[in-house]
Amino acid sequence: MKIVIAGGSGFVGQVLVEILQSKGHEIIILSRSAKSAKKNTTYVKWLGDENAPENEIQYADAFINLAGVSINEGRWTTEHQKQIYDSRMIATDELLRIISALQKKPSVLVNASAIGIYPASTTTIYTEKSKEMATDFLAKTVHDWEMKAATVEEDQIRAVFMRFGVVLGMDGGALPLMALPYKLFGGGTVGSGEQWISWVHVKDVARALVFAIENTNLQGPVNVTSPFPQQMKYFGKTIGTVLNRPHWFPVPSFMMKIALGQKSALVLEGQHVLPTILQDNGFEFMFPTLKSALEDLL
Repeated sequence: MKIVIAGGSGFVGQVLVEILQSKGHEIIILSRSAKSAKKNTTYVKWLGDENAPENEIQYADAFINLAGVSINEGRWTTEHQKQIYDSRMIATDELLRIISALQKKPSVLVNASAIGIYPASTTTIYTEKSKEMATDFLAKTVHDWEMKAATVEEDQIRAVFMRFGVVLGMDGGALPLMALPYKLFGGGTVGSGEQWISWVHVKDVARALVFAIENTNLQGPVNVTSPFPQQMKYFGKTIGTVLNRPHWFPVPSFMMKIALGQKSALVLEGQHVLPTILQDNGFEFMFPTLKSALEDLL
């Protein structure tokens, strides 16, 4: 297949590209800068007034949208929140414009999303059928992002919203910061420890994106989380076990709020989310348990 990726150079995108290359697909990565083609992968400039990427990507079979400023980097100031929100809206608008300009439309748009759309809870279990929606900054961003991407369905194009959990990898995401205190013999429970971490290995995220392209049954929201979420207190203990380090130095909530501001909600609050649609359609996780994922990464 011919697959167009926005955000193909990011944390998840790099792993995705490797998988698609191994499968022999033709890949076009939308990039702000010119890069040389390599291993059935071409880079096409976009997001500039002088760029017309639609002229170089005719007859694409699928689009994957991973573009947007990372929520894991930087403090959530008002300016940074605006960058997080605007980067997703602008990139998706441009993807929709490109698709509308194509003579032959792709069959599917797979759009990144996040489980942050669900309210924080220590008791509720969320699946794709859950109607509850949080009201904070991240939930609004996710909701508006999905609604914008969904307009592609007006052209009879299948739209899939991949609601990522806490993505674990060593080249980005939350794990390097979570593991650091343990490596320094200072790890322990963050906050109450009761909050849920619906985590997922970055390789399983990339595999799920490919699965969404290949399986036409998938449409609308799809939770991309391990089948076995963990509460923070057990999550931390497992990091300690894998690294052979103690789990003893608790980090109070107020310290995290001082250090991270509003962004502290990412570690102090959580959701218990299950990947019902992926499992119902036969997706098999390479790393279903936290211990197996951390042993691979750490």
